[in-house]
Amino acid sequence: MKQRVLGFDVARALAIFGMVIVNFKIAMNATDGNQLLANFAQLFEGRASALFVILAGVGVTFLTNRARKSNDQQLISDGRLSLVKRGILLIAIGLAYTPIWEADILHFYGFYFLIAAAIYRINDRSMFLVSVLIMVSFPILMIFFNYEQNWDWATLEYKNLWTVDGMVRHILFNGFHPVFPWAAFLVFGMWLGRQELSRHSVRTRLLIWSVIILLVTEVSFYLIRTALGDSGGLEMTSEEVQFLFSVSIIPPLPQYLISAASSAVVILIASLHFSEKYAGSNIIKWLYKTGQLSLTLYVAHVIIGMGFLDSFGVLENQTIDFSLLSAAIFCVIGGVFSVIWLKYFKMGPLEALFRKVAG
Repeated sequence: MKQRVLGFDVARALAIFGMVIVNFKIAMNATDGNQLLANFAQLFEGRASALFVILAGVGVTFLTNRARKSNDQQLISDGRLSLVKRGILLIAIGLAYTPIWEADILHFYGFYFLIAAAIYRINDRSMFLVSVLIMVSFPILMIFFNYEQNWDWATLEYKNLWTVDGMVRHILFNGFHPVFPWAAFLVFGMWLGRQELSRHSVRTRLLIWSVIILLVTEVSFYLIRTALGDSGGLEMTSEEVQFLFSVSIIPPLPQYLISAASSAVVILIASLHFSEKYAGSNIIKWLYKTGQLSLTLYVAHVIIGMGFLDSFGVLENQTIDFSLLSAAIFCVIGGVFSVIWLKYFKMGPLEALFRKVAG
């Protein structure tokens, strides 16, 4: 179990690093610069955050395992209440954080946790099915509602956020990480956490299927975009083809979720494998401790990292080279801080506050 937990925290650290790279790039509007570096940064868009949510789902399963397997109604209620309290706290923290960072994921997380509280005791097959149903709900919603409403794509600004209609749309349908379909990642993570990931055969099977699904999805939709773009099929513009058949985070269509979830499983299995094989290495220990402070570092990368750059007037309109350098420096400092902090404390500052309030 110790090795298993080690691997999850390593994966969580990698997810945080990827989110820092993406968010620094967005904040700096970093489009110019070295094309190779731009392509590298693009690899993390919609992937790091998906891994982060899936790991949260795995964590939910670990948190509720005892209650899930019990017939004790008090224990079951306590497990559900714990998830509800965590969800409400995440919503409160996230909404307070949103005016500072509009692309915040924490308030969405809170709603994912409320869904988790409702379903955490269903069986494995039903859990996987719920994940699929949440995923396919999004294209259905697109038929009835305008996904682009309130968006200014040029600036990635969501207008009318603090109105009732704007907030409901933002949270449920067309925000940065809307409940439908992003909660599918958390539910999938809950299902994944129930698998016997300590067994080599289970990891191998998950890895093989994830690689196959990832390649098939990416190649298939690349060929579809190419075919429709070249032939003008279905009388669609190139922008419409890209919008509907891309595997990018916007819009979060099923092909994106399938691809991102597959890549997340690959990273997770690799993290579990290498954290066991090289458990004594300093890099693994550094990553493991960094992953333990994921909530603290997530908030800090905006308030401290971007805040520091903004105070010197170098946050906006930078090159991708500067963006990646800034992200790398923050990640290193965050890792060093994590190692030092955990020498004196059992958990990170925000993690401790979260535990104290939510239990």
